[in-house]
Amino acid sequence: MLWEIIGSQKKISKRRSMRAKILIVDDEELFLDSLGEALSNNEYKIFKASRGKDAIDGFKKLKPDVVILDVRLPDIDGMKVLQKIKELDADENTTIVIMMTAFSGIKGAVEAIKLGAYDYVAKPFDIEELKIIISRCLESRNIMAEVNQIRAANKQKYNFNNIITNNQSMHKVIGIAKRVSGKSTANVLILGESGTGKELIANAIHYNSPRSDRRLITVNCSSLAPGVIESELFGHEKGAFTGAVKPKKGFFEEADKGTIFLDEIGEIDQKIQAKLLRCIENRTFQRVGGTEDIEVDVRIIAATNKDLLHEVKNEKFREDLYYRLNVVSISLPPLRQRKEDISLLVDYYIREFSCILNKNVTGCTKDVYQILVNYEWPGNIRELRNVIERAVLLCDASIIDSSDLSIELSNNKERSFISKLNDLEEVKLDDIVRMYSENILKRCGQNRSKAACVLGISRPRLNRILK
Repeated sequence: MLWEIIGSQKKISKRRSMRAKILIVDDEELFLDSLGEALSNNEYKIFKASRGKDAIDGFKKLKPDVVILDVRLPDIDGMKVLQKIKELDADENTTIVIMMTAFSGIKGAVEAIKLGAYDYVAKPFDIEELKIIISRCLESRNIMAEVNQIRAANKQKYNFNNIITNNQSMHKVIGIAKRVSGKSTANVLILGESGTGKELIANAIHYNSPRSDRRLITVNCSSLAPGVIESELFGHEKGAFTGAVKPKKGFFEEADKGTIFLDEIGEIDQKIQAKLLRCIENRTFQRVGGTEDIEVDVRIIAATNKDLLHEVKNEKFREDLYYRLNVVSISLPPLRQRKEDISLLVDYYIREFSCILNKNVTGCTKDVYQILVNYEWPGNIRELRNVIERAVLLCDASIIDSSDLSIELSNNKERSFISKLNDLEEVKLDDIVRMYSENILKRCGQNRSKAACVLGISRPRLNRILK
Protein backbone atom coordinates (compact mmCIF):
# COMPACT_ATOMS: atom_id res chain seq x y z
CA MET A 1 0.00 0.00 0.00
CA LEU A 2 1.22 3.50 -0.88
CA TRP A 3 0.12 6.61 0.94
CA GLU A 4 1.11 10.23 1.41
CA ILE A 5 2.03 12.00 4.64
CA ILE A 6 0.22 15.35 4.65
CA GLY A 7 1.51 16.75 7.94
CA SER A 8 0.16 19.70 9.92
CA GLN A 9 1.02 22.53 7.53
CA LYS A 10 -0.59 25.67 6.24
CA LYS A 11 -2.81 25.79 3.18
CA ILE A 12 -1.11 24.36 0.09
CA SER A 13 0.15 27.12 -2.17
CA LYS A 14 1.14 27.10 -5.79
CA ARG A 15 4.78 27.09 -4.76
CA ARG A 16 4.29 23.89 -2.76
CA SER A 17 3.13 22.05 -5.86
CA MET A 18 6.77 22.20 -6.98
CA ARG A 19 8.10 20.55 -3.80
CA ALA A 20 10.46 17.60 -4.22
CA LYS A 21 8.72 14.23 -3.88
CA ILE A 22 10.31 11.69 -1.53
CA LEU A 23 9.25 8.06 -1.36
CA ILE A 24 10.22 6.26 1.89
CA VAL A 25 10.18 2.46 1.78
CA ASP A 26 10.41 0.47 5.04
CA ASP A 27 8.45 -2.40 6.62
CA GLU A 28 8.41 -0.82 10.12
CA GLU A 29 5.31 1.34 10.30
CA LEU A 30 6.45 3.29 13.37
CA PHE A 31 9.77 4.13 11.67
CA LEU A 32 7.90 5.20 8.50
CA ASP A 33 5.66 7.55 10.45
CA SER A 34 8.48 9.15 12.44
CA LEU A 35 10.83 9.59 9.47
CA GLY A 36 8.01 10.85 7.29
CA GLU A 37 6.96 13.37 9.91
CA ALA A 38 10.54 14.54 10.39
CA LEU A 39 11.00 15.15 6.66
CA SER A 40 7.52 16.48 5.90
CA ASN A 41 7.83 20.26 5.53
CA ASN A 42 7.44 23.02 3.00
CA GLU A 43 10.32 21.62 0.93
CA TYR A 44 9.33 17.97 0.58
CA LYS A 45 6.20 16.04 -0.29
CA ILE A 46 6.43 12.65 1.46
CA PHE A 47 5.00 9.31 0.34
CA LYS A 48 5.35 5.95 2.13
CA ALA A 49 5.41 2.29 1.15
CA SER A 50 5.97 -0.75 3.39
CA ARG A 51 6.52 -3.40 0.70
CA GLY A 52 8.81 -3.71 -2.30
CA LYS A 53 5.95 -4.20 -4.77
CA ASP A 54 4.19 -1.08 -3.46
CA ALA A 55 7.45 0.84 -3.84
CA ILE A 56 7.83 -0.20 -7.49
CA ASP A 57 4.16 0.61 -8.26
CA GLY A 58 4.52 3.92 -6.42
CA PHE A 59 7.67 4.79 -8.37
CA LYS A 60 5.84 4.18 -11.68
CA LYS A 61 2.95 6.39 -10.58
CA LEU A 62 4.79 9.19 -8.76
CA LYS A 63 8.20 9.46 -10.41
CA PRO A 64 9.67 10.69 -7.09
CA ASP A 65 12.77 12.83 -6.89
CA VAL A 66 14.27 10.77 -4.04
CA VAL A 67 13.68 7.22 -2.84
CA ILE A 68 14.82 6.28 0.69
CA LEU A 69 14.86 2.50 0.51
CA ASP A 70 15.42 -0.14 3.21
CA VAL A 71 17.52 -3.15 2.24
CA ARG A 72 15.29 -5.71 4.02
CA LEU A 73 11.64 -5.83 2.95
CA PRO A 74 9.07 -8.58 3.55
CA ASP A 75 8.36 -9.44 -0.10
CA ILE A 76 11.24 -8.27 -2.36
CA ASP A 77 14.86 -7.71 -1.41
CA GLY A 78 15.68 -3.99 -1.30
CA MET A 79 18.64 -4.43 -3.68
CA LYS A 80 16.29 -5.93 -6.28
CA VAL A 81 13.90 -3.01 -5.79
CA LEU A 82 16.86 -0.67 -6.37
CA GLN A 83 17.71 -2.50 -9.60
CA LYS A 84 14.09 -2.25 -10.80
CA ILE A 85 13.90 1.46 -10.01
CA LYS A 86 17.15 2.13 -11.92
CA GLU A 87 15.79 0.14 -14.88
CA LEU A 88 12.55 2.16 -14.88
CA ASP A 89 14.53 5.40 -14.59
CA ALA A 90 17.19 4.45 -17.16
CA ASP A 91 16.00 6.89 -19.87
CA GLU A 92 15.70 10.00 -17.69
CA ASN A 93 18.06 9.01 -14.83
CA THR A 94 16.62 11.72 -12.58
CA THR A 95 15.61 9.80 -9.41
CA ILE A 96 18.16 9.47 -6.62
CA VAL A 97 18.05 6.42 -4.33
CA ILE A 98 19.42 6.42 -0.77
CA MET A 99 19.72 2.93 0.73
CA MET A 100 19.33 2.32 4.50
CA THR A 101 19.72 -0.72 6.73
CA ALA A 102 20.07 -1.74 10.38
CA PHE A 103 22.80 -4.17 9.29
CA SER A 104 25.68 -1.92 8.28
CA GLY A 105 28.63 -3.23 6.35
CA ILE A 106 31.13 -2.21 3.68
CA LYS A 107 30.07 -4.99 1.35
CA GLY A 108 26.43 -3.90 1.31
CA ALA A 109 27.38 -0.27 0.74
CA VAL A 110 29.68 -1.12 -2.16
CA GLU A 111 27.02 -3.31 -3.78
CA ALA A 112 24.38 -0.57 -3.44
CA ILE A 113 26.63 2.07 -5.00
CA LYS A 114 27.50 -0.29 -7.86
CA LEU A 115 23.78 -0.80 -8.54
CA GLY A 116 23.26 2.96 -8.78
CA ALA A 117 22.43 4.15 -5.26
CA TYR A 118 23.51 7.70 -4.46
CA ASP A 119 24.34 6.95 -0.82
CA TYR A 120 24.08 4.29 1.89
CA VAL A 121 23.17 5.03 5.55
CA ALA A 122 23.08 2.75 8.59
CA LYS A 123 20.25 2.78 11.14
CA PRO A 124 19.96 4.46 13.52
CA PHE A 125 21.02 7.67 11.81
CA ASP A 126 20.92 11.35 12.68
CA ILE A 127 17.91 12.93 10.93
CA GLU A 128 19.83 16.17 10.39
CA GLU A 129 22.57 14.28 8.59
CA LEU A 130 19.95 12.60 6.41
CA LYS A 131 18.47 16.00 5.58
CA ILE A 132 21.92 17.20 4.49
CA ILE A 133 22.32 14.11 2.30
CA ILE A 134 18.89 14.67 0.73
CA SER A 135 19.62 18.37 0.12
CA ARG A 136 22.97 17.55 -1.42
CA CYS A 137 21.58 14.82 -3.67
CA LEU A 138 18.72 17.05 -4.88
CA GLU A 139 21.21 19.79 -5.70
CA SER A 140 23.35 17.25 -7.56
CA ARG A 141 20.30 15.98 -9.43
CA ASN A 142 19.30 19.50 -10.48
CA ILE A 143 22.81 20.22 -11.75
CA MET A 144 22.85 16.93 -13.66
CA ALA A 145 19.42 17.72 -15.14
CA GLU A 146 20.74 21.08 -16.38
CA VAL A 147 23.85 19.39 -17.81
CA ASN A 148 21.71 16.76 -19.56
CA GLN A 149 19.48 19.51 -20.96
CA ILE A 150 22.48 21.38 -22.35
CA ARG A 151 23.89 18.18 -23.84
CA ALA A 152 20.56 17.34 -25.44
CA ALA A 153 20.37 20.86 -26.90
CA ASN A 154 23.92 20.55 -28.24
CA LYS A 155 23.18 17.16 -29.80
CA GLN A 156 20.29 18.78 -31.64
CA LYS A 157 22.24 21.93 -32.52
CA TYR A 158 25.27 20.04 -33.87
CA ASN A 159 23.38 17.37 -35.78
CA PHE A 160 25.06 16.80 -39.14
CA ASN A 161 21.71 17.37 -40.87
CA ASN A 162 21.76 20.98 -39.62
CA ILE A 163 24.90 21.90 -41.57
CA ILE A 164 23.82 24.23 -44.38
CA THR A 165 25.34 23.36 -47.75
CA ASN A 166 24.66 22.37 -51.35
CA ASN A 167 28.38 22.07 -52.09
CA GLN A 168 29.72 18.65 -53.14
CA SER A 169 33.03 19.14 -51.31
CA MET A 170 31.17 19.93 -48.10
CA HIS A 171 28.94 16.87 -48.54
CA LYS A 172 32.12 14.75 -48.72
CA VAL A 173 33.43 16.48 -45.57
CA ILE A 174 30.18 15.73 -43.74
CA GLY A 175 30.28 12.11 -44.91
CA ILE A 176 33.81 11.63 -43.53
CA ALA A 177 32.92 13.40 -40.28
CA LYS A 178 29.85 11.19 -39.81
CA ARG A 179 31.87 8.03 -40.27
CA VAL A 180 34.69 9.11 -37.98
CA SER A 181 32.30 10.30 -35.25
CA GLY A 182 31.36 6.69 -34.53
CA LYS A 183 35.02 5.77 -33.98
CA SER A 184 35.39 7.19 -30.50
CA THR A 185 39.17 6.77 -30.22
CA ALA A 186 40.33 7.96 -33.66
CA ASN A 187 42.11 11.33 -33.56
CA VAL A 188 40.99 13.86 -36.18
CA LEU A 189 42.87 16.75 -37.81
CA ILE A 190 40.66 19.46 -39.32
CA LEU A 191 42.32 21.78 -41.84
CA GLY A 192 41.00 25.00 -43.31
CA GLU A 193 41.27 28.77 -43.40
CA SER A 194 40.07 30.89 -40.49
CA GLY A 195 36.29 31.13 -40.36
CA THR A 196 35.52 28.03 -42.47
CA GLY A 197 33.74 26.18 -39.65
CA LYS A 198 36.40 23.93 -38.12
CA GLU A 199 34.91 24.26 -34.63
CA LEU A 200 31.44 23.44 -35.97
CA ILE A 201 32.73 20.17 -37.46
CA ALA A 202 34.59 19.35 -34.22
CA ASN A 203 31.39 19.85 -32.21
CA ALA A 204 29.39 17.75 -34.66
CA ILE A 205 31.90 14.89 -34.41
CA HIS A 206 31.79 14.94 -30.60
CA TYR A 207 28.03 15.27 -30.14
CA ASN A 208 27.35 12.48 -32.64
CA SER A 209 29.87 10.13 -31.04
CA PRO A 210 29.69 7.58 -28.19
CA ARG A 211 31.43 10.22 -26.06
CA SER A 212 28.58 12.74 -26.42
CA ASP A 213 27.48 12.28 -22.79
CA ARG A 214 30.95 13.36 -21.63
CA ARG A 215 32.63 16.75 -21.82
CA LEU A 216 33.97 18.49 -24.88
CA ILE A 217 36.82 20.81 -23.82
CA THR A 218 37.73 23.47 -26.39
CA VAL A 219 41.23 24.97 -26.18
CA ASN A 220 42.40 27.84 -28.39
CA CYS A 221 46.14 27.18 -28.40
CA SER A 222 46.96 30.56 -29.95
CA SER A 223 45.36 32.41 -27.02
CA LEU A 224 47.51 30.69 -24.37
CA ALA A 225 50.91 32.20 -23.59
CA PRO A 226 53.88 29.81 -23.92
CA GLY A 227 54.51 30.03 -20.17
CA VAL A 228 51.05 28.82 -19.14
CA ILE A 229 49.95 26.44 -21.90
CA GLU A 230 51.61 23.38 -20.28
CA SER A 231 49.88 24.06 -16.98
CA GLU A 232 46.54 24.69 -18.70
CA LEU A 233 46.72 21.48 -20.74
CA PHE A 234 48.18 19.11 -18.14
CA GLY A 235 47.59 20.83 -14.79
CA HIS A 236 50.10 21.50 -12.02
CA GLU A 237 50.94 20.45 -8.48
CA LYS A 238 51.06 22.73 -5.46
CA GLY A 239 54.30 24.71 -5.42
CA ALA A 240 55.19 23.88 -9.03
CA PHE A 241 55.77 27.58 -9.67
CA THR A 242 55.11 30.95 -8.05
CA GLY A 243 51.38 31.28 -7.54
CA ALA A 244 50.64 27.54 -7.63
CA VAL A 245 49.07 27.51 -4.15
CA LYS A 246 47.08 24.31 -4.73
CA PRO A 247 46.93 21.41 -7.22
CA LYS A 248 45.02 22.10 -10.42
CA LYS A 249 43.58 19.75 -13.02
CA GLY A 250 44.42 20.52 -16.63
CA PHE A 251 42.19 20.34 -19.69
CA PHE A 252 43.18 16.73 -20.40
CA GLU A 253 42.02 15.58 -16.95
CA GLU A 254 38.81 17.58 -17.30
CA ALA A 255 38.16 15.91 -20.65
CA ASP A 256 38.70 12.32 -19.40
CA LYS A 257 36.34 9.89 -21.18
CA GLY A 258 35.35 12.78 -23.46
CA THR A 259 36.90 14.91 -26.22
CA ILE A 260 39.44 17.72 -26.28
CA PHE A 261 39.42 20.11 -29.25
CA LEU A 262 42.83 21.75 -29.77
CA ASP A 263 42.17 24.69 -32.06
CA GLU A 264 45.16 26.37 -33.76
CA ILE A 265 47.36 23.37 -32.89
CA GLY A 266 50.11 24.76 -35.13
CA GLU A 267 50.82 27.51 -32.57
CA ILE A 268 52.18 25.29 -29.78
CA ASP A 269 55.94 25.17 -29.20
CA GLN A 270 58.28 22.16 -29.47
CA LYS A 271 58.32 21.45 -25.72
CA ILE A 272 54.55 21.13 -25.51
CA GLN A 273 54.51 19.15 -28.76
CA ALA A 274 56.80 16.55 -27.14
CA LYS A 275 54.60 16.25 -24.04
CA LEU A 276 51.45 16.05 -26.18
CA LEU A 277 53.02 13.26 -28.25
CA ARG A 278 53.79 11.28 -25.09
CA CYS A 279 50.24 11.79 -23.86
CA ILE A 280 48.81 10.46 -27.13
CA GLU A 281 51.14 7.45 -27.27
CA ASN A 282 50.92 6.36 -23.63
CA ARG A 283 47.57 7.89 -22.62
CA THR A 284 49.41 9.25 -19.59
CA PHE A 285 51.05 12.52 -18.58
CA GLN A 286 52.43 14.26 -15.52
CA ARG A 287 51.26 17.53 -14.11
CA VAL A 288 53.75 20.41 -14.03
CA GLY A 289 55.87 19.79 -10.94
CA GLY A 290 54.49 16.28 -10.53
CA THR A 291 56.05 12.82 -10.69
CA GLU A 292 52.95 10.64 -10.81
CA ASP A 293 51.65 9.40 -14.19
CA ILE A 294 47.99 10.31 -14.69
CA GLU A 295 46.06 8.05 -17.06
CA VAL A 296 43.29 9.50 -19.23
CA ASP A 297 41.02 8.34 -22.03
CA VAL A 298 40.63 11.37 -24.28
CA ARG A 299 39.85 11.71 -27.96
CA ILE A 300 41.79 14.52 -29.62
CA ILE A 301 40.36 16.67 -32.39
CA ALA A 302 42.93 19.21 -33.61
CA ALA A 303 42.48 22.06 -36.08
CA THR A 304 44.73 24.54 -37.82
CA ASN A 305 44.76 27.04 -40.67
CA LYS A 306 48.47 26.38 -41.22
CA ASP A 307 50.06 23.98 -43.70
CA LEU A 308 51.39 21.54 -41.10
CA LEU A 309 53.42 19.56 -43.64
CA HIS A 310 55.20 22.80 -44.53
CA GLU A 311 55.74 23.40 -40.80
CA VAL A 312 57.16 19.87 -40.49
CA LYS A 313 59.62 20.50 -43.36
CA ASN A 314 60.70 23.73 -41.67
CA GLU A 315 61.13 21.81 -38.38
CA LYS A 316 58.55 23.96 -36.60
CA PHE A 317 56.17 21.04 -36.03
CA ARG A 318 57.13 17.50 -35.04
CA GLU A 319 56.62 14.95 -37.81
CA ASP A 320 55.73 12.14 -35.38
CA LEU A 321 53.10 14.32 -33.69
CA TYR A 322 51.67 15.31 -37.07
CA TYR A 323 51.04 11.68 -38.00
CA ARG A 324 49.63 10.88 -34.54
CA LEU A 325 47.10 13.67 -34.90
CA ASN A 326 46.41 13.02 -38.57
CA VAL A 327 44.69 9.62 -38.19
CA VAL A 328 41.76 11.10 -40.11
CA SER A 329 42.17 14.38 -42.00
CA ILE A 330 39.25 16.66 -42.92
CA SER A 331 39.86 19.68 -45.19
CA LEU A 332 37.22 22.40 -45.23
CA PRO A 333 36.88 24.43 -48.45
CA PRO A 334 36.90 28.24 -48.17
CA LEU A 335 33.65 30.08 -48.79
CA ARG A 336 34.89 31.44 -52.14
CA GLN A 337 34.84 27.82 -53.37
CA ARG A 338 31.28 27.35 -52.05
CA LYS A 339 29.51 30.09 -54.01
CA GLU A 340 26.31 28.00 -54.18
CA ASP A 341 26.07 28.11 -50.37
CA ILE A 342 26.25 31.88 -49.97
CA SER A 343 22.54 32.59 -50.58
CA LEU A 344 21.58 29.72 -48.23
CA LEU A 345 23.82 31.05 -45.49
CA VAL A 346 22.65 34.63 -46.04
CA ASP A 347 18.99 33.61 -45.66
CA TYR A 348 19.79 31.56 -42.55
CA TYR A 349 21.67 34.41 -40.85
CA ILE A 350 18.97 36.91 -41.75
CA ARG A 351 16.41 34.73 -39.97
CA GLU A 352 18.74 34.24 -37.00
CA PHE A 353 19.58 37.91 -36.47
CA SER A 354 16.06 39.12 -37.21
CA CYS A 355 14.96 36.98 -34.28
CA ILE A 356 17.85 37.97 -32.00
CA LEU A 357 17.57 41.70 -32.80
CA ASN A 358 13.77 41.66 -32.89
CA LYS A 359 13.68 42.96 -36.46
CA ASN A 360 11.34 42.15 -39.35
CA VAL A 361 13.99 41.62 -42.03
CA THR A 362 13.01 38.87 -44.47
CA GLY A 363 15.60 38.96 -47.26
CA CYS A 364 17.91 40.90 -49.60
CA THR A 365 17.63 42.64 -52.94
CA LYS A 366 19.03 40.87 -56.03
CA ASP A 367 21.88 43.39 -56.14
CA VAL A 368 22.87 42.49 -52.58
CA TYR A 369 22.89 38.77 -53.36
CA GLN A 370 25.08 39.48 -56.38
CA ILE A 371 27.51 41.60 -54.37
CA LEU A 372 27.75 38.89 -51.72
CA VAL A 373 28.30 36.12 -54.26
CA ASN A 374 30.99 38.10 -56.10
CA TYR A 375 32.90 38.96 -52.93
CA GLU A 376 35.98 36.82 -52.15
CA TRP A 377 35.26 36.39 -48.39
CA PRO A 378 38.81 36.28 -46.96
CA GLY A 379 37.24 35.82 -43.51
CA ASN A 380 34.96 33.05 -44.83
CA ILE A 381 31.70 32.18 -43.04
CA ARG A 382 32.66 34.11 -39.91
CA GLU A 383 32.99 37.28 -41.99
CA LEU A 384 29.70 36.60 -43.80
CA ARG A 385 27.94 36.16 -40.48
CA ASN A 386 29.29 39.48 -39.18
CA VAL A 387 28.30 41.29 -42.39
CA ILE A 388 24.72 39.99 -42.20
CA GLU A 389 24.45 40.82 -38.50
CA ARG A 390 25.46 44.42 -39.24
CA ALA A 391 23.14 44.61 -42.24
CA VAL A 392 20.13 43.37 -40.24
CA LEU A 393 20.95 45.79 -37.45
CA LEU A 394 21.16 48.79 -39.82
CA CYS A 395 18.27 47.82 -42.09
CA ASP A 396 15.19 50.00 -41.59
CA ALA A 397 13.03 48.07 -44.05
CA SER A 398 12.07 44.42 -44.49
CA ILE A 399 14.63 43.91 -47.28
CA ILE A 400 18.38 44.54 -47.03
CA ASP A 401 19.75 46.77 -49.81
CA SER A 402 23.31 47.67 -50.78
CA SER A 403 23.42 50.68 -48.46
CA ASP A 404 23.20 48.32 -45.46
CA LEU A 405 26.35 46.42 -46.47
CA SER A 406 29.76 47.20 -45.06
CA ILE A 407 31.65 45.36 -47.79
CA GLU A 408 30.17 47.47 -50.61
CA LEU A 409 32.15 50.47 -49.31
CA SER A 410 35.25 48.30 -49.14
CA ASN A 411 34.68 47.10 -52.72
CA ASN A 412 34.14 50.67 -53.96
CA LYS A 413 37.32 51.71 -52.20
CA GLU A 414 39.26 48.91 -53.86
CA ARG A 415 37.78 49.70 -57.30
CA SER A 416 38.70 53.37 -56.81
CA PHE A 417 42.23 52.37 -55.89
CA ILE A 418 42.56 50.05 -58.91
CA SER A 419 41.27 52.74 -61.26
CA LYS A 420 43.85 55.17 -59.88
CA LEU A 421 46.61 52.71 -60.68
CA ASN A 422 45.89 53.37 -64.38
CA ASP A 423 47.43 56.77 -63.87
CA LEU A 424 50.38 56.29 -61.50
CA GLU A 425 50.98 60.06 -61.28
CA GLU A 426 47.83 60.31 -59.15
CA VAL A 427 48.90 57.67 -56.60
CA LYS A 428 51.48 58.21 -53.88
CA LEU A 429 53.74 55.33 -52.85
CA ASP A 430 52.50 55.60 -49.26
CA ASP A 431 48.92 55.12 -50.51
CA ILE A 432 49.90 52.00 -52.47
CA VAL A 433 51.66 50.52 -49.40
CA ARG A 434 48.74 51.36 -47.13
CA MET A 435 46.07 50.01 -49.48
CA TYR A 436 48.03 46.80 -50.09
CA SER A 437 48.51 46.35 -46.32
CA GLU A 438 44.80 46.90 -45.71
CA ASN A 439 43.97 44.28 -48.32
CA ILE A 440 46.30 41.73 -46.70
CA LEU A 441 44.88 42.57 -43.25
CA LYS A 442 41.36 41.93 -44.52
CA ARG A 443 42.41 38.59 -46.01
CA CYS A 444 43.92 37.64 -42.65
CA GLY A 445 40.60 38.22 -40.87
CA GLN A 446 41.79 41.53 -39.32
CA ASN A 447 44.51 39.63 -37.43
CA ARG A 448 47.35 42.19 -37.39
CA SER A 449 50.02 39.75 -36.18
CA LYS A 450 49.23 37.36 -39.03
CA ALA A 451 49.08 40.18 -41.59
CA ALA A 452 52.47 41.50 -40.42
CA CYS A 453 53.90 38.00 -40.82
CA VAL A 454 52.52 37.73 -44.38
CA LEU A 455 53.93 41.16 -45.25
CA GLY A 456 57.29 40.29 -43.70
CA ILE A 457 57.28 43.28 -41.36
CA SER A 458 56.83 43.84 -37.62
CA ARG A 459 53.41 44.53 -36.14
CA PRO A 460 54.41 48.03 -34.90
CA ARG A 461 55.48 48.90 -38.45
CA LEU A 462 52.15 47.62 -39.80
CA ASN A 463 50.35 49.80 -37.26
CA ARG A 464 52.31 52.85 -38.47
CA ILE A 465 51.45 52.06 -42.10
CA LEU A 466 47.75 51.74 -41.32
CA LYS A 467 47.78 55.09 -39.50
